[in-house]
Amino acid sequence: MARGKLSDRQRKILDFIRMFGLQSGYPPSIREIGKAVGISSTSVVNYNLNRLVEQGHLDRDQNVSRGLRLTEKISSQVNAIIRIPLVGRIFASEPVPVPGTDSPMFGSDEAIEITEGLLSSTEDLFALEVKGDSMIDAMISEGDIVVMQRRSEWSNGDLVAVWLKDKEETTLKHIYREGDTVRLQPANPTMEPIIIKDPENLEVQGKVMLVVRQLS
Repeated sequence: MARGKLSDRQRKILDFIRMFGLQSGYPPSIREIGKAVGISSTSVVNYNLNRLVEQGHLDRDQNVSRGLRLTEKISSQVNAIIRIPLVGRIFASEPVPVPGTDSPMFGSDEAIEITEGLLSSTEDLFALEVKGDSMIDAMISEGDIVVMQRRSEWSNGDLVAVWLKDKEETTLKHIYREGDTVRLQPANPTMEPIIIKDPENLEVQGKVMLVVRQLS
């Protein structure tokens, strides 16, 4: 059957199916696909999956849950896989001191693989494993991986890795300017925000671009 040009939505679906399969070893569900690409209707997800089958990018068994498989003749329009170095841990908790040099850290050769279409930019990326539970309402849990872009600029509401210079501590929080102060906001109703009275003591080291969830 004739293969048409992939829409942006269809490209993102294929990218997510590929990434999910690499991480878990089995295909995603329809609801997982919809959540990942921003489609609330399962019928809309089904429509796009059927179009991808017609175009030869997917095989699908309608009678099997998660019955999706990428074909061997995937169009060149599907984005390439990029490797992002996994360089350490970030604490989604109260700020804690950075581990000392004698603490176990990730090797320099460790990395995660992501399809580049899931990211708006592929420059200056690194990945960190999340420790702690202050961001659980943002769907970020202990053991998840956050893909970061190295940058110091930020806007209200960004989810960022923060270095507190005076305390030599680090944390992962939403960030907001409030007059002359900065608020670091957890996404956990049991935890209080952190108010930074002197913004000179705060350094934003990166912004979260993508969360790779740890499958239980």
